Amino acid sequence: MAILAINAGSSSLKFSLHPVLDGQVLPEILAGSVQGLQPGGTPEFGWTYRDEKFKGALAVPPGSTAFKASLDELRALVPKLEGLPEIQAIAHRVVHGGGIYKSSVLIDDEVLAQLAQFNSLAPLHQPHNLEGIRRFREAFALVPQVACFDTAFHAHMPELNCAFALPQELSAQSVRRYGFHGLSYQYLQSVLKERSARANQRVVMAHLGSGASLCATLNGTSIATTMGFSALDGLMMGSRCGSIDPGVLLYLMEQGWEHARIESLLYKESGLLGVSGISADMRTLRAASADGDERARRAIAQFTHSVVRETGALVACLEGLDLLAFSGGIGENDPALREAACRHLAWLGVRIDEQRNREAKGKRPTAIHAEDSTVEVWVIPTDEGRVAARDAAALLRIV
Repeated sequence: MAILAINAGSSSLKFSLHPVLDGQVLPEILAGSVQGLQPGGTPEFGWTYRDEKFKGALAVPPGSTAFKASLDELRALVPKLEGLPEIQAIAHRVVHGGGIYKSSVLIDDEVLAQLAQFNSLAPLHQPHNLEGIRRFREAFALVPQVACFDTAFHAHMPELNCAFALPQELSAQSVRRYGFHGLSYQYLQSVLKERSARANQRVVMAHLGSGASLCATLNGTSIATTMGFSALDGLMMGSRCGSIDPGVLLYLMEQGWEHARIESLLYKESGLLGVSGISADMRTLRAASADGDERARRAIAQFTHSVVRETGALVACLEGLDLLAFSGGIGENDPALREAACRHLAWLGVRIDEQRNREAKGKRPTAIHAEDSTVEVWVIPTDEGRVAARDAAALLRIV
């Protein structure tokens, strides 16, 4: 038996199949994605199973949609692969559980209706997560489906770290800091507990990618994080602004900017893309910076400064630092970013081994701290799908 983990986004559908054996959820045996699902995109379907790999264009029949075509392709693929275990449950990554869902939950119509109330809090993710759930419920009507929340890992943060300085009536309406990337942080914690005696001490984890955040944990529990009420706050990101003075938004409103224009600015036109004017992809900016592009260099420097500055804030919440972990597309694959960030954090006793850092490419958990470092530094490839599958197995008691 196995659990299918799904991450449905605005432009992609990612999936992984995790066998369950003797109560343990094993690493994926089938993994793949459909890219280019956005309007005007060119859908491509790719997957890996054992030693087999496939990548090619996805045909979208007349009258269909790219998402439906990708789901049909996935349904057709499953019975073709010899030895593939039966799917017992489907686990969906859902970005926002609001103040209602503090752990994974079996999905029904009522749950879907409640989750739709949080669409405006995560407009880049939540509507697409829920649309994926609806489609998979139709396609796999007899298979139980579970929602696994990015906010759940942070659900028990101390009040001082999740409350805004707003009137109590707004706090009573659940206007508070929620935090995100919880599935990733949950996985990183599980890996650290297997490899480091410091996993339950003062830890800062950095999930750095197109979406980026930091999380501070003590005794394996989230006590503070950089993202807040929405997935906009905190670090500079690929196309999201990160922390911003609310006065800027008041100014733009005075200039006649309407809600839709401001939303597009904050979510889609800022961050690395907005500062560089080139791309939201750090790899593209590294290449441009190497060619002397000053805008790319500035965007990289500003992103790095954002990581360093927010790390300092979380270290203050922890009253020290024992372990620092990097993950996410940038965190796992950009040695230069890690080196620069750790150099600026040297005052904390952070020292990295240059060779280990260069060789760490996110393929396996790797310690990159130098022998004289008082802080452990790790690079850990994240696996949100496996965490979602574990949660589904535990909830449904699949053994």
